[in-house]
Amino acid sequence: MNAWPIEIRNEDELEELLSRPSDQLVKTLAGVDGDITILGVGGKMGPTLARMAKRAAPGKRVIGVARFSEPGLKDKLHRWDIETVECDLLDPAAVEKLEKTANVVFMAGRKFGSAGNQSLTWAMNVHVPAIVAEAFQEARIVAFSTACVYPFVDIAGQGAREDLELNPPGEYANSCVGRERMFEHFSRTRGTKVSLIRLSYAIDLRYGVLHDVASAVQAGEPVQIDSGHCNVIWQGDANDIALQLLAHADSPPFVLNLSGPELVSVRRLAEKFGEKFGTEPVLAGREQDMAWIVDTSLQQQLFGYPSVPLPRLIDWTARWLSDGGRSLGKPTHFEVRDGTY
Repeated sequence: MNAWPIEIRNEDELEELLSRPSDQLVKTLAGVDGDITILGVGGKMGPTLARMAKRAAPGKRVIGVARFSEPGLKDKLHRWDIETVECDLLDPAAVEKLEKTANVVFMAGRKFGSAGNQSLTWAMNVHVPAIVAEAFQEARIVAFSTACVYPFVDIAGQGAREDLELNPPGEYANSCVGRERMFEHFSRTRGTKVSLIRLSYAIDLRYGVLHDVASAVQAGEPVQIDSGHCNVIWQGDANDIALQLLAHADSPPFVLNLSGPELVSVRRLAEKFGEKFGTEPVLAGREQDMAWIVDTSLQQQLFGYPSVPLPRLIDWTARWLSDGGRSLGKPTHFEVRDGTY
């Protein structure tokens, strides 16, 4: 059992916790042969996932691949004993030159800005997976997808199950269906072993749905509740399960919804943060009966309840913001219902 702190005081502590592997992950990676390449390591989740992989399996090489546009990221990864390779994943020749490790975690993709450049979104979310699946057809691949591949479902139910037909709103979400289909195609035709992760809202105190709601309440700004329900999970738990899914990769792909089991009410979140900040939240809109929510029964069956429960995530987020903790300035736009980002 992890001994979680009452509060997280700085980014070093936060990143240590986000990258702390479970005992089960250590055992799982010990049984998975080969080194690990993380494609798209420069995103929000990539650095701590890479560090977690190295901490869980110090004898394996962990290679982070990205364009590395963020200053200082390469140096940070090097301090964590993670190798780095600069690569534009849209360049098939560059991808082909990458070392072909036995394990790949695919984290590349494009969401925000999609409404202004749909063609680039489709290229990143569909063409890049095809390039990668072709180049790494002998590897085990864990590919991050999103709960946005589902249509909205009734909040009175358990959420979208993995076998629900994929028929989402908007170009971005449909490009994410395309990403899955590319990995599925190469898995079926080349025998590539793949796990597809339909992630719903990972929580890092510097961003995420809890951060968005808490920041709005703290600033006295309206919290939009039309999309009034969602699932969330501590990013460390999401990273841990994602890496364990290397052992579940299969042909055709193994598919898993990844999030917390609770149906989280945005209204109730705003009220809880209002209590913690001593202010009355401003709510806008009205909860709809349909939302992007997922059934995580299979996840719970395989991996148990997330190690960090929702009340602790709420407490951590409130303390982080009260203490002036940094924001990444990357809102989730959880309130968007037409798929336009």
